[in-house]
Amino acid sequence: MIFAPRTDRSQLWLALLIASTAMLLLLAAMLWQQTRPVPMHDLHLADGEKLRCVSYAPYHRPGQTPLIEDTRIEREQIAADLAALAKITDCVRLYSIDQGLEHVPELARPLGLKVLLGAWIGYEKAKNARELERAITLANANADVVRALIVGNEVLLRRERTEDEMRELIRHAKQTAKVPVTYADVWEFWTRHDSLAAEVDFVTVHILPFWEDEPVDIELALEHVAETRRHVGEHFAGKQILIGETGWPSAGRQREESKPSRVNQARYIREFVHRAHAEGWDYNLIEAIDQPWKRRLEGTVGGFWGMLDADSLQPKFPLAGTVAERESVTGPLGGAAVGGVLAFLLAATGRRTRCLRASAIAASGALGGMVAVLHWEHAHLAYRDALEWSLLGGIAVLAALLPLTLARWYGEPVPETGLAARILWRTERLRSKAASLGMLRGLLLFAAAVAALLLWVDPRYRDFPTLLYLVPAVVLGVVGWWRSGTTRAEITLALVILIGVVARWSSEPANPQAIAWLLTGLALALPVLLVRPHQYEQRE
Repeated sequence: MIFAPRTDRSQLWLALLIASTAMLLLLAAMLWQQTRPVPMHDLHLADGEKLRCVSYAPYHRPGQTPLIEDTRIEREQIAADLAALAKITDCVRLYSIDQGLEHVPELARPLGLKVLLGAWIGYEKAKNARELERAITLANANADVVRALIVGNEVLLRRERTEDEMRELIRHAKQTAKVPVTYADVWEFWTRHDSLAAEVDFVTVHILPFWEDEPVDIELALEHVAETRRHVGEHFAGKQILIGETGWPSAGRQREESKPSRVNQARYIREFVHRAHAEGWDYNLIEAIDQPWKRRLEGTVGGFWGMLDADSLQPKFPLAGTVAERESVTGPLGGAAVGGVLAFLLAATGRRTRCLRASAIAASGALGGMVAVLHWEHAHLAYRDALEWSLLGGIAVLAALLPLTLARWYGEPVPETGLAARILWRTERLRSKAASLGMLRGLLLFAAAVAALLLWVDPRYRDFPTLLYLVPAVVLGVVGWWRSGTTRAEITLALVILIGVVARWSSEPANPQAIAWLLTGLALALPVLLVRPHQYEQRE
């Protein structure tokens, strides 16, 4: 069914006022909820007792990444990191001994830290052989510090070596190393390749409820770990079991029922450690310090598994007492105030100023200001390089321009994108504000269509970009029902958005982030698809 475009301008401004105010209040309520302290189980360790072990990687400063081969972490940085970790744990786990990590055993000794030494095993056989020999030599030279040598991490999961090849590498390590030898992988791959258990001194399994094929809600996460630990223990009866990785992320994309958050991370760590100490489980938490470089491999969520903040090396949450998701809402509320005042002033100083119109524009400006601050916060967590800052930041600027452009618009018909571009190119033809809205709409529809398509076909490591398109969804979702021009290209973009958001939501219908993305996409697409295009007339 195709609806005729509406024409009553007072209804337009009333609808925009209601929609903007409602979204503003909803966001404010959500932010207030995030500042409320959440009570949870307190973790009280015995005097002198610390966490058993935590995964350590030193690549937490800007620009540091193991993905660049010539990266070298200075000895002084590693020493400072280990000094901070010695306050909370008795042990650190390494995944490689390259790029400066060979200093860890020596630096750990005076701090009383033990080391689970890792040899990285990948595609390159010659490199694997060199890495393993260096790891064995380092372990033998520091046998008083090194608890065990871990030959490879999730190699079978990544399909970089076969079971037989791993068996040979493990056997070689067993013959020459003076410390216990193990291999680490996801628990399912251990049970699929259980013959390797005969080759190792103990079995090292990873149990990560967030990354399960069927993600686990935080409410059920600990019981899932306990049941998996019981299953693995029975499967490898007689073998010592080390939970080599377990933890919870503090930020990033929600996976079905599994929600990354500071509160959920604190809850999981506290409850797991309490249960592990009570049950006598040997464990290693992932991870010590946030690793921003992992965002390139695993999306935003990959960079925020650490217990310590990457910049300050301070704990992200206490082990006892309440925990809140946010410390304050001052920033977003300040952004709303600035955006609302600016939009109101622009609207009030124009011609034909009316109270309803000025109020509607002020409300949309306030919404834009709040979202701009929230998006800035998210960008610092999620954006990984100059390209993302440029492209996604550019989209954010376009979205921020919408309320400001709206402040100089008086409800005239909005042209389709191609015509809007021609009008703006020939500025002597008037109606430039309506044309600006048409141009912004076309650009934002294109960007949203690309985002919806990418999130549909490749969702695992992509965030829901709802914040980027929230203001456009509210503004264009209202304006689109009033005298707008559309073309086949815009209709095509709207169809891509519609199909993409519905398909993404249908695979995880209970995910609040997916629902928010669905509603945002519908607000952008439906006016374009359901409203009969207005025949725009240029005026001299």
